[in-house]
This record gives sequence, structure tokens and C-alpha cells, in this order.
Amino acid sequence: MKTNGTSEIGRIVEDIYRNESRRVLATLIRVLGDFDLAEEALQDAFRAAVEQWPKDGVPGNPRAWLVSAGRFKAIDTIRRRARFDAAQDDIAETLHGGTEEAPEIEHDDLEDDRLRLIFTCCHPALPREAQIALTLREVCDLTTEEIASAFLTSPATLAQRIVRAKAKIKAERIPYEVPSGDELAERLDNVLRVIYLVYNEGYSPSSGTALTRNDLSEEAIRLGRLLVELLPEPEAIGLLALMLLQESRRAARLSSAGEPVLLDEQDRSSWDRAMIDEGLALVDRALASGRLGPYVLQAAIAAVHARAKSAESTDWGEIVNLYDLLEQVEPTPIVALNRAVAIAMRDGPEAGLAIVDALIESGDLAQYRFAHAARADLCRRLGRVDEARAAYRRALDMTRSEPERRFLERRLAELHAH
Repeated sequence: MKTNGTSEIGRIVEDIYRNESRRVLATLIRVLGDFDLAEEALQDAFRAAVEQWPKDGVPGNPRAWLVSAGRFKAIDTIRRRARFDAAQDDIAETLHGGTEEAPEIEHDDLEDDRLRLIFTCCHPALPREAQIALTLREVCDLTTEEIASAFLTSPATLAQRIVRAKAKIKAERIPYEVPSGDELAERLDNVLRVIYLVYNEGYSPSSGTALTRNDLSEEAIRLGRLLVELLPEPEAIGLLALMLLQESRRAARLSSAGEPVLLDEQDRSSWDRAMIDEGLALVDRALASGRLGPYVLQAAIAAVHARAKSAESTDWGEIVNLYDLLEQVEPTPIVALNRAVAIAMRDGPEAGLAIVDALIESGDLAQYRFAHAARADLCRRLGRVDEARAAYRRALDMTRSEPERRFLERRLAELHAH
């Protein structure tokens, strides 16, 4: 495709880089079998595009052209290194395949490579922190500095995690593939957990001055969309639905004073209806499969809230029923805590408080700030002011998020005034 003007070509290359570079990188990692070599080849391929496309025109399939160019640039790089290491020459010949032309790369292969990259970055052999860092760096193209800032660590520490993860993938020959059969379910759960961890850190940062981190939430939703597009499993659909339904409330979650606004106090007219409609359609699609995993059930709970026209009209009986199912498939203390809060809304605060107290006394949630905040709220509703104060102070001791601290301090002040 011929086009005129170097500046116009520059804009086209920038646009292609923004939209296609992660796809090209995913394929280069598969072809070259090396993250660092693939990243270097990617940059070389785009430099070649800036130099050649003004003369030759933009190719009909820019992505395939870039993969081919990157592959040959990598071969040149390896051959230069072969002057010092003879073993590199064999690698170059293997990649070259004895031909001057790169093989045709099918569209489906390119799309599959993106999925392979996600599963490789989230391989269970890698530490959880490394999985998150590598996914955000390689799949989402966030810089090391951006990821370090989001997770409150130094860029040097974050960079070391990524370097060690890449080295482990290479040393242990972790396969660059989407697993099949029983292993797919196990590995998919790991991928979904990483995506949801990224989303939760954006939706409710564990520390810092911001109540939300839009950039992380958006990246997690983008990953969720990609996963559903490439692997439309019910749990992947459920996770995307859950994130969209939670994200639809973002504008209503923050007061003018910068404090959290609880769900029952939010202005529902500011919820994003388009996001809700998309999320509800995905929930229906996931439920229709009949496979009720934890993300599908959590999305179904979020859907009950989204469908309620007001806090008072929320069907708490249905929410408790869904939590009963969720506790069967994911019997964790946090699920039990959320179920207790729902029971308090259905049956009264005393019923919920009994469950919360048992969870805290068992030690399962003794160090979980939201358990103490929930206990404080239930005691407040019951008029047990001294207990509420003590629970709010306990939650404050564990809270590193400044907006959450301000909210809890205001609740305490209101109790003192009372």
C-alpha cells in the first residue's frame, strides 16, 4: 500500500505500534524462544519500518511484515554474537531455516500467540509477584517504573523480578503454549487470579493516597477482554463480567472529600449503564453454561446489585443464596465474611455479627482490616458504641490506604459525637 510523506508514515507506524506491538512481540517470543531477544527484535523491526516504508509503501499485512523483519533482525544479532560464541551460529541457522524468505504466518497463529504469552507469564512455576510483573510488562506494555509505582516497590526490585522470571522460563524450558485437558482448568484459574489481583489493586489499592488506580483496573479489564476473545470459558466470561460490573460504580465510589462511599449510599444514577448492560449480558452468558465457578457466582452477585434500582430494593435473599453456592465452590474466610454481611442485611445485624465474630476469633481474619471494619459497622447499627469504637480503631491500625483511613476516622468521630 503506497502512501506519501515521511510524517504520515511516522503516524502510521506509531498507530501500529500502539495497537499491534504486543501481538508482534508474542509471536517473536514463540519464534525466537527468548524474551529479551524478542524485545530487541521488536524494536529493530519498527526501526526498519520507519526506514523502509516511506520508500516501499506500507505492506498489506504490517503485522506479518514486522514479525518477519524482527525474525531476520534477530538472526543477524545472533550471527554477530556467533563471532564470540560458535554455538550461536547453530541457533541462527535453525531460526533461518535455510531460506531467505520467512514462512507465512497465519492470522490464527498470531492470535494464539497472545494467549500463549499470557499463560507463560502466569505459569505456576513463577512466584506470584513475578507473574503479575511479567504479565503487566510483556502483555500490557507497562513500563517497569509504572508497575513498580502501582505495587509500591522500587523499579530496581521490580526489574530484578522480571529478569529472574525470564531466566527461570528459559532455564526450566517452561513451554510457550496453552495447556490442554485437565491442566487447562488448573492453569486458567491461575491466569484469572493474576488478572483479578491486578484489577483489585486498581479498584481498591492496598496502600497509598488514591482510592482507586484507573490505569491498573483498565489494564485488567483489557486482559479480561483479550482472554474471553481468545478462550471464551465460563470462568473467564464471569471474571470479565465481574470486573465490568464493579467498574461501573467507579464514579460513585468517591465522595467530594476523597473518601470511600459505601454501596448502599452511592448515587446509582452515576453508575455507568453501558458497562452494566455489557456485564449483565456476560453474566447471563456465563450462567447459561451451567458451570458455576467462583467468578461466575461473584459476577451473579454483582448483577443483583446492578439490577436493583435502589439499595432498599436489593434482593438480599438472592445474594445470600448465591453466597451459599460460592462458599461451596470456594470455602474461604473472605467469602464467609461477605456472606455474613449479606446475612446481616437480610436477617439483621445481630445474625451477621455472630458469624463475623466467629471468623475473627478463629484467627482466620484476625489480621484482615475489612473484617474489623465490618464488625464495627454491625456493632454501630446495634448501638454497641464502645465495641464499634474498638473495632474501628483495630481496622485503622491495619489500614495503609489514606482514603480508607479518613473514612474510618470520620466514622469514629461520629461515634464520639453520639
